[in-house]
Amino acid sequence: MADNKIKAVILAAGKGTRMKSSKPKVLQDIFSKTLLERVIDSVLKVKNLEEIFIIVGYKADEVTKYIKDKYKNISCPITGVLQEPQLGTGDAVFKAYDYLKGFKGSVIVMCGDTPLLTSKTLSGFIENHERSISDISVLSAIIKPPGSYGRIIKNKSGSINKIVEAKDADKQEKLINEVNTGVYCLNWQQISPVFFDLTTNNEQGEYYLTDIVEWGVKKKLKVNTHILEDADEAFGINSRADLAKATYILNQRKLQQLMSDGVTIISPENTSISPETQIGADSIVYPGCYIDGINTIGKNCILGPNLHIEGNVTVQDNVKLIQSKISDVTIGKNSSVGPFSHLRGGVEVTNDVRIGNFVEVKKSLINENTNVAHLSYIGDSELGKNVNIGAGTITANYNPLTKQKNKTILEDDVKIGSNSVLVAPVRVSSKANVAAGSVITKNVPESALAIARGRQSILEDWVTKKKN
Repeated sequence: MADNKIKAVILAAGKGTRMKSSKPKVLQDIFSKTLLERVIDSVLKVKNLEEIFIIVGYKADEVTKYIKDKYKNISCPITGVLQEPQLGTGDAVFKAYDYLKGFKGSVIVMCGDTPLLTSKTLSGFIENHERSISDISVLSAIIKPPGSYGRIIKNKSGSINKIVEAKDADKQEKLINEVNTGVYCLNWQQISPVFFDLTTNNEQGEYYLTDIVEWGVKKKLKVNTHILEDADEAFGINSRADLAKATYILNQRKLQQLMSDGVTIISPENTSISPETQIGADSIVYPGCYIDGINTIGKNCILGPNLHIEGNVTVQDNVKLIQSKISDVTIGKNSSVGPFSHLRGGVEVTNDVRIGNFVEVKKSLINENTNVAHLSYIGDSELGKNVNIGAGTITANYNPLTKQKNKTILEDDVKIGSNSVLVAPVRVSSKANVAAGSVITKNVPESALAIARGRQSILEDWVTKKKN
C-alpha cells in the first residue's frame, strides 16, 4: 500500500426532508451531540489521520460554522467543501478531488448521518484494507430485511462484483441481505481516476459512489468487502423515528457496558444515560434517570429515582443524588442532593455537604460539612465549612437597577436562621449568627448576632375584641 496515511471524506450535504426540520439533518442531536459530531469524533480516533473533509450542501454556512466552532482547538484540520448542486454521492466525493491531489494514502469515505459507527470498527476496517493490500474496501452488513440499502452483488467465488442501489435492483437482487453501509476505504492514487468515468445512467439520474466497485472490478483492481459484526452500527438517520431508534440503540449499548462494569441499573427500560457518561462500580441507578452530556460519577453512588443530569457533571464517591436536576456541577464525596433540588451553572459542592428539599444553588461554592437543607436559594455565593442555612433563606444576588449580580460570603461556622434574606454584596464573618426572619444588608462581624426585624408586640385579647 501507500505510506499508511489516512484522510477522511464525510458526506453531509443532504437536507433530510423526512426530518421535517429547519435544521440540516446532520445537526440533529442524540444525547446533546449532533449526528455529524458523533461521526467526526469516531473518525478522529483513527490512527494516522491527517485531515477531514466535510462535504456540505443544504445550509452549508450553518454546518461549516458549527464545525469551526466545535473543532477550533484540535490539531487535525477539518475543512468544509461545498457541493452545489447536489448530484449524488459520487459527485460529493469528487468535490474533494482537488484537495486530495498528490495524496499517497488511503481515503475513508462515510456518511454524516451514521452516528452509531464506532472508532473501533473504523480502525479495524482500515487495518483490514491495508493488510489485504486492497484498492477498494467496502464496509458491508447483513441486514434482514435489507430495506433501502444498496445490495452487495458477489460472484460464485464470493468476490464482490458491484453494488446495486435498492431502487435499481431487480427482484432477485432485492432478496440479497448483504448491504452497503456507505463506508469505503480507497487507495486514492489507484481510485481517483474513477471520478472522471462515473455516469448518471440510473434511476435517480445521479453520480453514484457505489459505481466505483464495478469500475474497480473491470480495471482488475483488488476490491474487498468487510462485514460488520454489529449491523446496528450501519444504521443511518433519515427521520425522527430513525433518530429515536438510534438513541435507543446507543442507550442500550451504554447500559450494557455499565452493568458489565459493576453498575446496578434497576430498570434499564426506564433509564437513559449518554455514551459519554462514566459511572463507578457499585453505584445504583434507579428508574426515571435521564443523564445527558459528559459526566464522571464515582463509586457507590445512589442516582435517582427521577434524576436529570446534563452538561458536564463530576461526582465523587458515595454521593446520593435523588429526584433533582443537576447541570455543570462538581460534587465531592459523601455529599447528598435532593429530593427536588436544582444545582446549575458552575456550582462546586465539596465533601460531606447536604443540599436538601426544594433548594436551588447557582454559581456557588459550598464547603465541607455545610447544610442547605430546605426551601432555599443560594446564588453567587461562597459558603464556608460547617455552615448551616435555615429553611427559606435567600441570597439576594441580583440588583435590578444596575442589572449586576453580587456575591454573598458566609465564612466558617456561620449559622443563618430560617426565612432570612442576605442582600449582596454582603459578608458574614466566621461563627456569626443571623437571627431568623432577618434581612441582612450590612457585613456581620465575627461571632456577632445580627437581627434585622421588627420587635414582637403582643396585643392581649385582640382576637376576641375583633370578633365582638
